[in-house]
Order: sequence, then structure tokens, then C-alpha cells
Amino acid sequence: MGRLTTHVLDTAAGRPAQGLTIELWALDGEPGLIKTVLTNADGRVDGPVLEGDSLRPGVYELRFHAGAYLRAVGHTLPEPAFLDVIPIRFGIADTGAHYHVPLLISPYAYSTYRGS
Repeated sequence: MGRLTTHVLDTAAGRPAQGLTIELWALDGEPGLIKTVLTNADGRVDGPVLEGDSLRPGVYELRFHAGAYLRAVGHTLPEPAFLDVIPIRFGIADTGAHYHVPLLISPYAYSTYRGS
């Protein structure tokens, strides 16, 4: 069964990003918010963001609310912050596959990749 998962690491603090809000948007046709989730103490979401019949081929976007998280944990940010909401747009072609989209963040940089 296919699924979409994610996790977030705060590389500036050297720890998982607990309490970071993530939105999942479907972008095929009229863009629409599918789900909003929050990272746990391990920087992960409790369970897949999408799985099974909910995982359909198409273009999606995860929007990571990094600015709010970084402020909440005590990072000093300018106003406006250099990074605020980080969008990662990706495609799902194989609904039987595992798509893992991790995010590494700091106040001035981020990185992502297709994980496993």
C-alpha cells in the first residue's frame, strides 16, 4: 500500500522540529487543502500524511510553517523572516510506492530529498 510521510529536523538546534505545522495541498485542477498535521517529539507526523485510496496520482505541495516554529523555539528572526512557509511541490506517479519528503531547516536555509 502506498503512502506519503514526512519529518522535519531543526539543523540549527540539532534536534527534531517538534510542533511544526504542515499543510498538504492537492494542486491538480483547483488547488485545495487536503490536511493539516503537526510534528511530534521526533519531528515526524503520527502516521502517514496520505495512504491507501487517499493517495492518488498527481501534483501535491507540502507547506511547512517554518517561521512560526523557529520563532516558537527561540530562534531570533528578522521581520519579515527570510524563510517563513516553505513549499515543497512534488508529484506522485506510483500509488503503490512510499513517498517520504523530509525537510531540514534552519533560519536561513533548508534542504529536502525523496527519502525512504
